[in-house]
Amino acid sequence: MDREWPAARSRRSSIVAQFGGERADLLHRALTTGDPLADAVAGAMQADPAIRQQIDLGLVHGLAAVPQPHDAVRALLTDTERRPDYVDDALLERGSRPFHSMPPAVHIVSLSVGALIRVYQSPSITVVLAGTGRLIDGAERRIRETGKWLGTAMLPGALAPGQAGYVATIRVRLLHALVRMGARRKGFDETKFGVPLNQVDLGRTWMDFTLTAWSAEEEMGFGLTSSELDRLYRLWWYVGHLMGVDARLIEGISAHDQAKRVDDLFQAVTGPPIAQSPQLAAATLDSIKKELNAALNVPAKLGLRALWSLVRRFHGDRVADELGIPASPVSDPVISGAIEICRARRSAARRDPVRWEAETDSNIDALKGELAAFDNAEYER
Repeated sequence: MDREWPAARSRRSSIVAQFGGERADLLHRALTTGDPLADAVAGAMQADPAIRQQIDLGLVHGLAAVPQPHDAVRALLTDTERRPDYVDDALLERGSRPFHSMPPAVHIVSLSVGALIRVYQSPSITVVLAGTGRLIDGAERRIRETGKWLGTAMLPGALAPGQAGYVATIRVRLLHALVRMGARRKGFDETKFGVPLNQVDLGRTWMDFTLTAWSAEEEMGFGLTSSELDRLYRLWWYVGHLMGVDARLIEGISAHDQAKRVDDLFQAVTGPPIAQSPQLAAATLDSIKKELNAALNVPAKLGLRALWSLVRRFHGDRVADELGIPASPVSDPVISGAIEICRARRSAARRDPVRWEAETDSNIDALKGELAAFDNAEYER
């Protein structure tokens, strides 16, 4: 390997002992690699703002519509327009339906209390966020904008080239590349953490949108069957492809137990939370109190305490303690009761296929309405 193993990412010898030399080599490459295709476009955009026009045109109308594209633009769009062999029209049109078998508010709770809380446990990602200058006061905006991207990407057919989810996903990818570039300019310590927003960080975040979020939804009473999970994981291989995640890190995962084994690999080189992590966690919970009432019908007056209870359900007491999340014995039985009601209602809906499909369609319509009301996200600007 050309670069040294990052000092704050465990030790290669420890990874070899736990996972073997081949996995250690893969991790080393991942820790020292960003997103070469997107990074090249970001560099070109910095040198020539007109490149942005090529990207805008190519994302919506395809590479063929771009006259004399820059080499970096051609390389990125050639890759994103390539359809992997596991993708077909049926996957793009119906692969996300299990995601929509629950109301949009459930995803906001699992996104924030589940996925983003765990994202913020990563010291390398938290350091990058701190470098943007909007670590705490931008927490609510990040939830809304991440929710907008996620909802847009999961709409039926939205990930096909030129469609809204495809465009949004590539824009998020390019935003990551610009943040990566900015972090390096500000002196991000690569000898300690590896490349900013490297492939381990991207792969671990992919796990938070899949394994972490879907496990959290199951904890809330909105579980998925093994066949539904298989379909969603397969769709998310493609999301990872569009997002620039190394396929060797995620493709082939079709169930939580498989995802957990790979996630253990990522966790082994993540490191403990840093001082800013509890601040981010607190700001995140404070931003989504009202969503809990919509998702589980938990009384609004319980608010933050109920979210504390969910954090401990989703992530365990050790992680909650590290993030400074208090215990909430008063809200625990209320949460348990609300979850049992949701689980019973979901089981009843499953027994009626007509009702199940109708509720899924209704949730899709509700999501479309919510997306239409959102302001432009940073990745769109």
